[in-house]
Amino acid sequence: MRTRFVWWTALPLLLPLSAAAAAQDVPPAPPPATAPPADENQIVTFSADQVSYDNDADVVTASGDVRMRRDGNFLAADQVIWDRKTGKVYAKGNVVAVTPEGDKLIGENVQLTDDMKNGAVDNLMVVLESGGRIAARHGSRANGVSTFTSAIYTPCPVTTDTGCPKRPSWSITAARVIDDPKSMRVRFEGGRLQLFGINLPLLPVVSIARGTEGATGFLVPDFAISSRNGFEFALPYHWQIAPNRDATITPHLYTSVLPAVEVKYRELNSLGAFQLDGFLTYGRVDSTTTTNATGPRQLRGYFDANGKWQLDPEWSITSSLRVATDKTVTRRYDITNDDRLRNVVNVERITPDSYISIAGWGFQGLRVEDEQKQIPIALPAIDARFRFNDIAGGHAEIQANSLDVLRIDGQDTQRAFVSAEWDLRRLTPWGQSITLTAFGRGDVYHTDDAEDTTVAIYRGVNGWHRRAIGALAADIQWPFIGPFFGGVQRLVPRVQFVLTPPTSNLDIPNEDSRSVDLEDSNLFALNRFPGYDRWEDASRVTYGVDWSLERRNLSIESTVGQSYRVGRLRSIFPEGTGLTDRVSDIVGRTHIRYGRFIDLTHRYRLDKDNLAVRRNEVDLTVGTTQTYAQIGYLRLDRNIDPTIEDLRDKEELRVAARILFRRYWSVFGATVIDLTDKSEDPLSLADGWEPVRSRLGIQYEDDCLTLGVTWRRDYQRIGTFRKGSTFAIHLAFKGVSR
Repeated sequence: MRTRFVWWTALPLLLPLSAAAAAQDVPPAPPPATAPPADENQIVTFSADQVSYDNDADVVTASGDVRMRRDGNFLAADQVIWDRKTGKVYAKGNVVAVTPEGDKLIGENVQLTDDMKNGAVDNLMVVLESGGRIAARHGSRANGVSTFTSAIYTPCPVTTDTGCPKRPSWSITAARVIDDPKSMRVRFEGGRLQLFGINLPLLPVVSIARGTEGATGFLVPDFAISSRNGFEFALPYHWQIAPNRDATITPHLYTSVLPAVEVKYRELNSLGAFQLDGFLTYGRVDSTTTTNATGPRQLRGYFDANGKWQLDPEWSITSSLRVATDKTVTRRYDITNDDRLRNVVNVERITPDSYISIAGWGFQGLRVEDEQKQIPIALPAIDARFRFNDIAGGHAEIQANSLDVLRIDGQDTQRAFVSAEWDLRRLTPWGQSITLTAFGRGDVYHTDDAEDTTVAIYRGVNGWHRRAIGALAADIQWPFIGPFFGGVQRLVPRVQFVLTPPTSNLDIPNEDSRSVDLEDSNLFALNRFPGYDRWEDASRVTYGVDWSLERRNLSIESTVGQSYRVGRLRSIFPEGTGLTDRVSDIVGRTHIRYGRFIDLTHRYRLDKDNLAVRRNEVDLTVGTTQTYAQIGYLRLDRNIDPTIEDLRDKEELRVAARILFRRYWSVFGATVIDLTDKSEDPLSLADGWEPVRSRLGIQYEDDCLTLGVTWRRDYQRIGTFRKGSTFAIHLAFKGVSR
C-alpha cells in the first residue's frame, strides 16, 4: 500500500508510523498534542511505498517511488535516505529533481541538504526551463547557484524522432559552468563551441541567457563582403534595461569605408509598444548625378521610429517616422530598398459603427528625379465615417473628409466634403440579389500655384471651387448553382446601372485620383477613379459574369466584365486607361488552386477594338512549403502619354525558388528583371532586359541552428551610384534568447 506523509524537519509524526512500515522496534512517539507547531516554510510533503527508521543511527529510509516536495523543490527517486544527525539527504536510483525555476536535474546518486536547496551529484544531466540541457561529470548547488565541472551544454534535441541518439548541431563544452537563476545567465569558463562536431575557440569566459527573457550581453556577430563597403563585421550588444525595455547597440566595421554605429530601442508599456532605430556614419555622399563620382564628406544616417499606443478601447495613436540624410545611404548600407520613405502619425477612433482618423503624412523621395520641395505634405488629413442601420429598410453611411496638401515649392490644395450613401439589399422570389444605392456628396476646394504642376490634367484652376455629386445605382446578381464534373459550379450573371449627372472635374485639382486603370477590382465600383478628386460622371451600364468550380482538391474562380457609358462623353480619363470611349475595355481575373501545390492568379485587360492585351499579370506558385517556385509577370501596354508619370507602361518578371535537397539543407534564389523597352516607355532607360536585383543562397536550418550564405546584387543605378554585389554569412543560434 502506498503511504503519504507530511514531513517536518524534526519529523515528529514519521516515527510512530515506521514500526508498521519497517522491521525495527521504535519507542512510542509523543502524542500529537505535544508536537511543536510546524513552520509552513519547513513542511516537506512526500510519498513512498515503504518507510523505515533506524533508531540507533537516527536514519530515515524511504523506498519505492519516493516523491518529495518543499518550497517549490521536487525530488523523485527509487530510494531516499535521510541522516538526521548530519542533515544530509541521499537520493538513489532514477533521481529527478526540479527547482522552483523549472530546471530539471537527472542522475543516479544525489546528495542534498534536508531543505532540498543545496546538494551535489556525479554524472548528471540538467534540463533548463528554456529547454537547454547541461551534462556534467559533477555538479553542486549552493544558495541557488549551480556549478558544473567537465560539462557540455546544448539547446538542441539529442535524440531523433524514433528515440535514437544523435549529435546536436551545436553545443558548448566547458571546464566549468555556472548557472545563476538570479542573473538569468549561464556562464562558461574555458569553453569551446562545437559546430557540427568541429571545435571552435570561444572567449575565456562567455555567457548566454538561461531563459526565454532577454538578458544583457553580446549577440552573434554578422559578416558580409560587398563591392562598395569591403569586408563588414558587426557585433551587436544587447542591453536588457528592464523586462519591458531593451536596447541593441551594433558597431559596424568596414575595410573600405569608415565605421558606423546602429542603435535600436524597444519598449512595451501599459499604453502600447514602440521602437526607435538609428544608423550613423561619416563618409562621402554618393553622387546622384552623372557629372561627379562622389559628393562631399558629411554625417550620413537613417532614422526609423514606429509604434502604437492604445489610449482606451476606442482611441489609439499609430506612428511611423523614417528619414535619411541622403538618397543613397539606405542602399549602400543595406538598410532598405525602398525608394520613398513614408512618415505618418495617425490618431484613430474605432467602434462597431464609426471610424475617425486624424493623420499627418510626409514623404522623402530617394529616386534621382525626386525634388524634395515638390513632394507633398498632407497635414492634416481627417476622415470620419458613421454607419446607421435600419434606415428605410437599409443601412446608411455618412462621411466627412478634409485634406490640406502643402508643398514647399509647388501647388497647394485644400479640400473638404461631406457625403451620404444609402444601400438596400433584397432577394426576389426568383433568387436574384438586388442592391439599390443612393449617393450624394458636396465638395469645397481651394488651390494656389496650379501653374507649378507640369501635367495639365492634374492642375485644376486656382481659387475656390464648389462641386455637387450625386448617383443612383442598381446592382443585380442572379446566381445559378449545380453539380459539374464531380464538383459544384456557381454561375452568377451580374449587371449594374449607374445614373449620375454631369459633374465639374477639370477645374478641381487632382491630388489623389491619378493612377486610374480599369481592372476587375473596380469594374463595379460606383466611382472607378481612386481617391476623391475625380468623379466618374457618365451614366453607364456594367455587365459581367462570375463563374466558379469547387472540387475536392481543385478550385477555379473566374470573373469577366465590361461597361457601356451613355449620354454625352467627357474627356476626364487619359487615353489608354480602358475607360476613355463609350465602350470600355474587357477586364477579368482567373484564380486556380489545386490543393496546396498549385496557386495561379491571372489578371488581364483586353482592348475592346482588337482584343490586344493591355494588362497581363500572372502570379504562379508551385510546390510545397519546403520546395517551391514562384513566378510573377506584369506587362502594362496601354500607350499612355509618357508625361503622365503615374501611368507609365512597364514590363517586369519576378522569379523565386527554394529547393530542400536534404532534410535540413536548402538552396534558394530570387530575381527581378525589368523587361521594359523604348517601345513601351520612351522615357525608360531599360533595354528590354535589365536586371533589378538578384539573390542566391544556401541555408542549413534545424531545430536549434540557422546557418546560411547569401549573395545579393542590386543593379539599379542612382546617378553614378550602384550597390553592386554583397556576400553575407548568417548564423543564428536558436534556443538562446537575447
